[in-house]
Amino acid sequence: MDNIKRIIECVPNFSEGRDLSVIRQITDVIENVDGVRLLDVDPGEATNRTVVTFVGEPDAVVEAAFRSVKVAGELIDMRQHHGAHPRMGATDVLPLIPVAGVSLEECAQMARDLAKRIAKELEIPCYCYEAAAFTDERRNLAVCREGEYEALGDKLSTPGKQPDYGVRPFDEHMARTGCTAVGARDFLIAVNFNLNTTSTRRANAIAFDVREKGRPVREGDSIIGKPKVDAEGNVIMKPGTLKCTKAIGWFIDEYKIAQVSMNITNINVTPLHKAFEEVCRCAQNRGVRVTGTEIVGLIPKRVLIEAGRYFLEKQNRSTGIPEEDIVLIAVKSLGLEDLKAFNPREKVIEYLLEDVDKKPQLVDLSVKVFAHETSRESPAPGGGTISAYMGALGAALGAMVANLSSHKAGWDDRCGEFSMWAEKGQMLMAELMHLVDEDTEAFNRIMDAFGMPKKTDEEKLLRAEAIQKATLYAAEVPLHTMKASYGVFEICKAMATTGNPNSVSDAGVGALAARAAVLGAGLNVKINAASLKDSAVADHLIDEANQLIEKANAEEKEILGIVESVINK
Repeated sequence: MDNIKRIIECVPNFSEGRDLSVIRQITDVIENVDGVRLLDVDPGEATNRTVVTFVGEPDAVVEAAFRSVKVAGELIDMRQHHGAHPRMGATDVLPLIPVAGVSLEECAQMARDLAKRIAKELEIPCYCYEAAAFTDERRNLAVCREGEYEALGDKLSTPGKQPDYGVRPFDEHMARTGCTAVGARDFLIAVNFNLNTTSTRRANAIAFDVREKGRPVREGDSIIGKPKVDAEGNVIMKPGTLKCTKAIGWFIDEYKIAQVSMNITNINVTPLHKAFEEVCRCAQNRGVRVTGTEIVGLIPKRVLIEAGRYFLEKQNRSTGIPEEDIVLIAVKSLGLEDLKAFNPREKVIEYLLEDVDKKPQLVDLSVKVFAHETSRESPAPGGGTISAYMGALGAALGAMVANLSSHKAGWDDRCGEFSMWAEKGQMLMAELMHLVDEDTEAFNRIMDAFGMPKKTDEEKLLRAEAIQKATLYAAEVPLHTMKASYGVFEICKAMATTGNPNSVSDAGVGALAARAAVLGAGLNVKINAASLKDSAVADHLIDEANQLIEKANAEEKEILGIVESVINK
């Protein structure tokens, strides 16, 4: 019942930037894969190359990537290709990039598996590069693409230069498709930092201060001295302060300001907020001020979440607040609205996918409409859904008391302690809000199973099996609700004991809501378990529910006792 969405991005580069009909056929096959969202198509006439960006769940993205390579290999003839950009295949590069819930190592394995499939099924040889590379040397795309398309004939017959998958003679088919480099890399953020100056020289100086490459070391340590070189004649560089960054300074006529333009190639090493703070520091040292930030393209949600948490912690404020509040802090702190309006729904990958795929949900209804929907004659939403919502309200109250306590005058040194409890409350609330709709979905599965055909013996058997499977799920969901709701007691007890005494009654109400959620969900476990034919499974579910009910009653009693003692002091 893990509701964390796994998302990866794919940014293939196709060797066609002029024939829009060819480009359209390639992007059509990508869009036709369920679970994939096409985000951007960027053709270049001079480069004769199109960069396509799409995202989605891993299996769907990998399938869309495979299909796009297949169509590109059919439509693009590399023997006729000419352009300004290095290339070696109809699909030149095909990187997979982790966005959410997926590690770089997982993307690397996906890339290798994809390369193997392309080579086997499409007969297009593949090199694996960056994180997917089998050798350190081939992590560098330039090494894989050395000599470009024109050198493939020699490379395919030269040991050590052959592709990782699909080694074979250079025949007519390969002459048409070329080779593809399939890889995995970290998410790259393109960002511009706005400066209160029009000086490109000042902007460049700041860029050189921070970028990993740094600046040349000059004779006499002056800015105009001749660059120093080592024994091999290479210019000696003084590294900048930010790892995994590339940066330059430029003037933007549209805004009439200079900017530090930066690519962050590994946000795990240098997150956006760290880059922002360092550019601010170096700018200040040169008498310049950063007025804001401009994000180019899209970003993963965690970039803003991490930034929001960072700035909240700097303010000694609780981070256990709703996600949209954390994002707002990030937007304001980074100055993302400096040049124009910034809408996270249009810039964050997860939000874009959520808005496209989102189905109507109960948790999106107003309190009034939710109550009205519950009161209607339809059996769902019912008691299980309401139990999950009561548990969410209990978690919300626990988080509220923690946040009030973290901001209480004189308790600044305890902010971290209460922030931790508030974060726990937010996590439980999110889990239980997910279960609000999941419980109704479980009921709908039972109704769907009962609606299956039952004319033949085989249909009757399949229907009976589906009913039992759906019924088991309908018992497991409220059991999940019970366990999540039981976790609320820990927060409410801590807040009743150590939290702001002026809010102790709220902690008590949170405990009451948690107990009601546990007992209510328990009734749903029992009524669904009673319909299971497997008595051993049913007995286990009911026994687990009864144990949680017993413990919930005890927890509520203890917490209410604490609340009463604090009130009566």
